[in-house]
Amino acid sequence: MDIGVRNIRKEFDRYPALHDVSLDIRSGELIALLGPSGSGKTTLLRLIAGLEFPTSGTIHFGSDDASTKSVQERNVGFVFQHYALFKHMTVAENIGFGLSVRPRGQRPPAAEIRRKAAELLDLVQLGGLGKRYPAQLSGGQRQRVALARALAIEPRVLLLDEPFGALDAKVRKELRRWLRELHDRTGHTTVFVTHDQEEALELADRVVVMSQGRIEQVGGADDIYDRPASPFVFSFIGASNALPVVVSNGEALYRGHALGSGLGQGTADGPAKLYARPHDMEVATPGPGALGGTVTLSRRAGGSRILELALDETGERIEVDVPAETGFDPAKGASVAVRPRKARLFRDEQTGA
Repeated sequence: MDIGVRNIRKEFDRYPALHDVSLDIRSGELIALLGPSGSGKTTLLRLIAGLEFPTSGTIHFGSDDASTKSVQERNVGFVFQHYALFKHMTVAENIGFGLSVRPRGQRPPAAEIRRKAAELLDLVQLGGLGKRYPAQLSGGQRQRVALARALAIEPRVLLLDEPFGALDAKVRKELRRWLRELHDRTGHTTVFVTHDQEEALELADRVVVMSQGRIEQVGGADDIYDRPASPFVFSFIGASNALPVVVSNGEALYRGHALGSGLGQGTADGPAKLYARPHDMEVATPGPGALGGTVTLSRRAGGSRILELALDETGERIEVDVPAETGFDPAKGASVAVRPRKARLFRDEQTGA
């Protein structure tokens, strides 16, 4: 089921939560809505679900204008962060609940509901647990039951709101992998909300990065991480350093010193901000094109050593990711020179600085 969001604006007591948002979601696609608190991602999900209605704009399911239709009319499956399972019902009864409360003419026979619940329990790898109650399951198992219940009604669209937010890190990682495999088997058009960058980049076909009620960028994991479209995306996705520079004749100047490597080429002259990932900074020989700093922190992180430097002239803090195999491990207080071997410049009007 294709979903088309067209020029959506949503206000709460005249406060705009979404500003003219448009988005096309392809049938069978797994989309992540990613952003900080207050970015509008949950509001957009609730508008797609029919739990909220737009102030202006339209939402289409296929060729159908669903903007004023209810949740039931849209036939969406919804999974919340906190499961929302009925404690007094067995697992099988929870899964079949959406079918059992349908109007009499649309309600499957009880035997068919039981068969469907058993089939879905197998699908979510909980076969044989249908007679248990939610309190007898782990958090990860309860979330699988919640997903099976959403799938039981054969939804046109599956919507997940921070589905793994209440789980510990290890269980989250296991369920992420499982959800991706399940999605590939069932092929539902799926939209999920998360503030976890790793979750979004690992799971989704495309990521929608949101900020202050607007979409900043839509793209695959490589696009979002390697080719961020705005300063917000660069700073929000992954670790980054940001330095104020002045561009002059294709050179990026920091405190009057050219950083070299043609970093300013293609950027108009004037104030700008240079963004560079820690792994795109390298230890250098002191001199032209290098930034001198003092080590304030050195820590091991997997196969890397992360150095935090206070730059000599300004005290600004930057991070440098050095491969641990190099053995480079300067003491706190040591002087180190670094330079960006790869960076992105944004003019000040883009950064809001």
